Amino acid sequence: MDPSAPDAQQWLRDELAKAPYQAAQPTWFDRLSQAILDWFSSLTFGGDGSNGWIPLIATVIGIALLVAAILVFGLPRRARRRKSAAGLFTTDDRRTADQLRTSAAAAASAGDWTLASEEAFRAIAQGLAERTVLRPTPGTTAHSVAELAAAAFPDERARLRSGANVFESVRYLGGTGTEQGYTDLVALDADLRAARPRAVTPVAP
Repeated sequence: MDPSAPDAQQWLRDELAKAPYQAAQPTWFDRLSQAILDWFSSLTFGGDGSNGWIPLIATVIGIALLVAAILVFGLPRRARRRKSAAGLFTTDDRRTADQLRTSAAAAASAGDWTLASEEAFRAIAQGLAERTVLRPTPGTTAHSVAELAAAAFPDERARLRSGANVFESVRYLGGTGTEQGYTDLVALDADLRAARPRAVTPVAP
C-alpha cells in the first residue's frame, strides 16, 4: 500500500534524522568557509568577474607578509639600533693592532674605503688596549672607546670623536667610507702611538 503524502513526508523526516545523514550535514566551519569564498567570489575589480577577486587576495597576503616581517625583524631603525648595540669588537675577533692595520691597508689598496675605515678604527682601539689605556670587550661601542681614550689623550678628543662617527657610519648606518676618512684615521692612529698618555686607570668601556 502506497503511503499518503503526509506519511511519506514524515517517513522522509525520520530517515534524514538518523545519525549517518546528520553526520553528512555541513558543520558551522564548512558554512563559514563557504560564505567567505562566496564573498570573495562576489568581489570584482574589472574583467569578466571570474578572477576579479585575485588582486584583493594578493593584497591581503602582501599585508600579512609585511606585518609578519615587522614582527620578526622589527622596524629598520630599531634593527639598526640593535645591531649598533652589538659593539665594536666581537668575541671571535682576536687580531692584534698590527694585524688590523694590515687589514685596513689591504682594503685601502683595493679601494674599499668602507672596510679600510672600519678596520683602521678597530686598530686604534686595539692599539690602545694593548697599551692598557682601555680594555675594550664585546659590546664596547666606538663612542665609548673615543671618550675613554680622550681621558688619556685630551688633545685628541675631537679627532677621536670624529673617528668614532666614521666607524659608526660605515659599520652600522650604511654609510660609505671615503679615502679622506681612512687617511684621517691612519694619521690619528700614528699620532696616538707617538703620544704619551696621561696617567689614567685602565677602564673597561
